[in-house]
Amino acid sequence: MPEPYRAAVYYAPERDDPLWQRGCTWLGRDPESGEALAPPLPGLAALTSDPRRYGLHATLKPPMRLTGSLDALAADAAALAAQTRRFTLPALQVAQLGTFIALVLSALCPALSALADACVTRLDPHRLPETPAQQAARAAGRSAAQRQLIARWGYPYVLAEWQFHVTLSNGIPNNHLAPAARDHFADVLALPRQVESLALFVQPAPDAPFRLERRVALG
Repeated sequence: MPEPYRAAVYYAPERDDPLWQRGCTWLGRDPESGEALAPPLPGLAALTSDPRRYGLHATLKPPMRLTGSLDALAADAAALAAQTRRFTLPALQVAQLGTFIALVLSALCPALSALADACVTRLDPHRLPETPAQQAARAAGRSAAQRQLIARWGYPYVLAEWQFHVTLSNGIPNNHLAPAARDHFADVLALPRQVESLALFVQPAPDAPFRLERRVALG
């Protein structure tokens, strides 16, 4: 396949996890099959356009331009995954985060935090740094700690600033979607699930939707 515009490493529910289908339906797109899905509520599609573009996921290594090939990134991601034991994810819950809603953890998960940190640091040689102007634009209005993270790792919400979340809506003032989301996900959030793989997502071209290109299994 042609080299993508950007690539990212995400957590995504396994395809046989009911959360995958339920979440993709909420967002209106399956990023693995490319299938468009009918949202469960009238008007929901207009309120989920941003997360639909990225696909159902929680970020581990944020989207980046690559210094080399996608295959090289995939090989290092597979090596990292093979060295990481599978672990149980705490139950999820719908939460309001500022002006958007998301799925978040109901309890701390040190194994997941360690995996996210490893993805950021160990896969960073594959990240093509942004220009000084791009970095400055990204750093505008950020805290000193976040500016330092941008300078070193290219993104403000990593390492100590990272929080697991699966975005479910655009940023919406007076966001009213949380009750509907709780109803939609009610019977799947507390199901036991393991983190079994890393999901490699790619953006084929600028402004194109991300797609799930491959999964690499944890050890």
